[in-house]
Amino acid sequence: MKVGFVSLVGRPNVGKSTLLNSLLHFHLAITSPVASTTRNVIQGIYEDEDAQIVFVDTPGIHKPNHKLGSLLNKKAYQNGLDGVDVILFLVDASKGIGKGDQFILQKLKASEVPVFLILNKIDQMKKEKILPIIQEAKDLYPFKEVIPISALKKENTNTLLKVLKEYLPDGEKMYQDGELTNVTTKFIMAELVREKLLERLRDEVPHSVTCYVEDYEEEENLVHIQVLIVVDRAHLKKIIIGKNGSMLKEVGCLARKDMEHFLGKKVFLKTYVKTIENWRDEEKYLIELGLKEDE
Repeated sequence: MKVGFVSLVGRPNVGKSTLLNSLLHFHLAITSPVASTTRNVIQGIYEDEDAQIVFVDTPGIHKPNHKLGSLLNKKAYQNGLDGVDVILFLVDASKGIGKGDQFILQKLKASEVPVFLILNKIDQMKKEKILPIIQEAKDLYPFKEVIPISALKKENTNTLLKVLKEYLPDGEKMYQDGELTNVTTKFIMAELVREKLLERLRDEVPHSVTCYVEDYEEEENLVHIQVLIVVDRAHLKKIIIGKNGSMLKEVGCLARKDMEHFLGKKVFLKTYVKTIENWRDEEKYLIELGLKEDE
């Protein structure tokens, strides 16, 4: 059996989390148009009859303009370049290879791990424009493989899996059958709420917004979930709640549908918002946000 770790590395919004979800065939990592949506390193476990592949989704690497950005880069470098068997370097092919991509390539040159160039979002461009990008990329870095895909439409993802297996070592399974990820169900539920916030409010909601499951009670056919949304400024609380609670209700409705799909049960979801000053556990907030190490 082929077994190994494969990291997904690239700039923000190139489709790393979308690819992870496509390969796993379920919604594990949240996605949104907001840069650096992924804040935590998430492992997704793919398994078929002849392979077990642990995909590591990392935060997008970018030029940081705040402390959180610097810490996200640190997480990406530490978890995306070290201790893996293959690195998938994702590029938004519809935008070409930019300075940000070339910056990451400089970091990858220090790695002895095989690097694949994954040209994502080919569904957004004419096919004849793909070949020039491939040639440009090969002049910049000695990629082991170059694979054009559409993570969103699952185009060529089976080819990616097939080629990946050729580079992975033989070994025993690292995880038991049925294990899907290294994160908890509560973490995924909280992230689904944050995803809907970012989708609906985009630039109005900064990275400082975070979510926690305060209560999770599972019955035979129903799950009660209570999610706290924490913000660092009072005016953000008003934006998230919306007029007469309309925005919070909409976000909750959208998140609940995804929760029910994930859990396979009906969900009763309650969401509420607090500012950091009015919350009892500031340290937990800072750890989740990445501004403090979890000891």
